[in-house]
Amino acid sequence: MARIISISNHKGGVGKTTSVVNIGTGLAGLKKRVLLIDMDPQSNMTVSLGINAEENTIYEALKGECDLKPIKIIKNLDIIPSTLDLSGAEVELNAEPGREYILSELIEPIEKNYDYIIIDCPPSLGLLTINAFTAASEVIIPIQPHFLAIKGLSKILEVVNKIKKRLNRKIEITGVFLTMFDRRKILHKDVLDTITTYFQDRVFYSQIRENIALAEAPSAGLDIFRYDKNSNGAFDYSKLCKEIIKMEKKYEQKEL
Repeated sequence: MARIISISNHKGGVGKTTSVVNIGTGLAGLKKRVLLIDMDPQSNMTVSLGINAEENTIYEALKGECDLKPIKIIKNLDIIPSTLDLSGAEVELNAEPGREYILSELIEPIEKNYDYIIIDCPPSLGLLTINAFTAASEVIIPIQPHFLAIKGLSKILEVVNKIKKRLNRKIEITGVFLTMFDRRKILHKDVLDTITTYFQDRVFYSQIRENIALAEAPSAGLDIFRYDKNSNGAFDYSKLCKEIIKMEKKYEQKEL
C-alpha cells in the first residue's frame, strides 16, 4: 500500500509547492515509486515541472470524464497535472453525492503502483483540500518561520480533526518542517522552539534553508536536484526525504 501524504498549509508563500516537487523527486531519486497529484487550481506544481497540460488533468478526473492518467517526469516519478479550470470544481461538485470521497475513489485503482502518493493541496480549506485529506493517511505541513504562520496552524488542526472524526479515521498530522529557514535569525529559532514544544517528535530535524536555486528551478521547469544538485536546497530536501523514509516502519506498524 502506498503512503498517501497531503502537503498542506492554507497560508500562501510558505514553499508548499516547492516542497511537494522536491520531496517527490528526492524520494524518486532514492528508488521510491512516486505519484504527485496537483490539486491546486494555480497549477504551480504542474508548471514547475515543465508540463503544459490541456486535458486529462485532475479536473477532468474529478468531474468523472476520465480516470487518473499519470504523466511520467523522470524514472520513478509521475504526476497528475492541474489546470486553472479546477478553480470551478468546488462549485461544480457541490451537489455530487459523496463529493468528499471523489479523489480517494480515483486513487484506489492505481495506488498499488506507487510507494508514495503526494498531494499538493490548494492554499485554502475548501472541498479540494477536504478531498485530499479524505484520501490521505498523513498530512505534512511546511511552515515559514514567522509567528503569523504559527497562528494559522490552528485552523489546519481543526479541519484535520473534523476529517478524522467524520470522514477518514486514518488521517494524522505526521510531520511539520520549516522552510526559508535562517538559523542566524533569532525569530526563526524562536519559531522552531515554539513548534517543537507543540508538535514534539513530529517536527522534522531537517530545515529548508533560504536558497536562491530553489526559487530559480521552477522557471527552468526543473526540480532542485536536476537544476543544481550541489545547492543547499538539494542537500536540505535530500535530508528531509531520508527522514520521511525513516518514518516507514512507524507507518507500517500503524497499518497493522
